[in-house]
Amino acid sequence: MGRDPIAGPDNGPVSPFPIKLKGRIIRGFGRGSKELGIPTANIPINGLDVGGHSDIESGVYFGWAGLNLATATDDASKARKPIGLKEEEEEGEGEEKHTAIPSSGSYSDREESSHPERHVATEVFPMVMSIGWNPYYKNTVRSVEVHILRKFHEDFYNALLNLTILGFIRREQDYDSLEMLVEDIKLDIEVARRSLEREAYLDLAKDPFLEDFE
Repeated sequence: MGRDPIAGPDNGPVSPFPIKLKGRIIRGFGRGSKELGIPTANIPINGLDVGGHSDIESGVYFGWAGLNLATATDDASKARKPIGLKEEEEEGEGEEKHTAIPSSGSYSDREESSHPERHVATEVFPMVMSIGWNPYYKNTVRSVEVHILRKFHEDFYNALLNLTILGFIRREQDYDSLEMLVEDIKLDIEVARRSLEREAYLDLAKDPFLEDFE
């Protein structure tokens, strides 16, 4: 059976959405980039609770991610300190690579830093995320893994991440092969991208919560 090309009603999210949560990016399972070619940012959760919702269904969701790179590092074991790495755009299309300080995105009103070698530290990006147990890998703990729909070039451990979850894409499921898993994730990315292009969802990228890192 074919997948729906978009998720959520056209007039905007309905209860329990939007769900909001925030956290500092930690080292995950190390599979997103290496095995899947789809890097993720992982944030810790308290047991089964996700943004105050302990009953949220395991599965794939979409929404907006506010990212603050002021304390990011390229190594999870390093002390938190600012990094300022110039992003080099690659020619051609392709999936996002490792993460680095982004140039000004289409969803940010901020101007670039006065330092020519640096870019703004806080921006808002579209995202797709997995909440659950990842049955293909047989995880023993529930996790939140966020794929930001933007190409980056270095890791940003310890950065602060604010999320507004706006809708549900599909339930979590197991797969017979890694290829089938990757194919479904790529479909999830396109569903999230199309879903967020609607006006009611674009407007929610301006939610002050996304850039509130106090």
